[in-house]
Formats: sequence, structure tokens, C-alpha cells
Amino acid sequence: MAAAKPWWRWLVIAAVIAVLDQYTKTLILGAFQLHEGKVVTSFFNLVRAHNPGAAFSFLAGAGGWQRWFFTGLALVATVVITWMLRKHSEQTLFATALTLILGGAVGNVVDRLIHGYVVDFLQFHWHGAAFPSFNLADSAITLGAVLLIVDELRRVKGAR
Repeated sequence: MAAAKPWWRWLVIAAVIAVLDQYTKTLILGAFQLHEGKVVTSFFNLVRAHNPGAAFSFLAGAGGWQRWFFTGLALVATVVITWMLRKHSEQTLFATALTLILGGAVGNVVDRLIHGYVVDFLQFHWHGAAFPSFNLADSAITLGAVLLIVDELRRVKGAR
């Protein structure tokens, strides 16, 4: 029987995700002014955007309380996810999903604490319509959510 891997390895991976997210945001903050961008391809731009709200700028104009609400929510999620990683660390797909969500949440909460908003910079567009800008943390959270769904579907299918 193989020795159990330490559960905290997932926390190390989440920390790497958060550090990479912060590194890319630092590059963007140093290279662009707010709303300034660079066309990369016919469907992708790098553009500096500030999002005081949540996904898709939800509650962006709420007057400031949302900064502390989303920060608190992320901190509670961090505690819950850490507990779940400790309890389910050997479930690779589930733990990977949680790790991606944790790393992304930490990356975005660091922005909220330092800047009061989240730095976004990845922008896809097509025929004049632009998808809301996002960042690596958002990408990690989204991928983690998709993996959670896949894990649950596999679990349900296996229970039949």
C-alpha cells in the first residue's frame, strides 16, 4: 500500500496559483494604464481593467461594502476548502478542483485587500462583442468549478 501523501500539498499548489496570479497582475499594473490595452490576436486583447464587484462586475457599483463582503466570503471559503482538502485529500479530482478554487479565491482576495478591486486583463472578443475581462484567478476558479461538476457526475454515475 502506498504511503498517504500529505494533505497540505494541495495548499502549496493553491499558493503557487495565487502567486502566479499576483505576478501576472503586477506585470499588467506596470505595463498598462487603466483601460489601456494591446491587441494580441483578432479575438484576444490584453487590457487593464479594475473590477470592484464579483464575476462579470456583479455589484461593481454597490458603494464599497461589496469589497468587504467578497473578502469575508473568500476567507470563509478558504477555511471551508482547507478543511475539505484535509478530509478528502486522496480524492484527486475533487481535491484538484478545490485547490484551483482556493488558489483563485486567494489571488482575488489579495487584490481586494491591496487595491480595493480585482485586476482583470484577459479579454476575448468577437465581431464587436467583448466578453468581460478576467484574470488567472478567475480562470482557476472556473476550471475548478468545472472539475467539481465532472467529479460529481462521475460520483453519481458510479453510484448507479
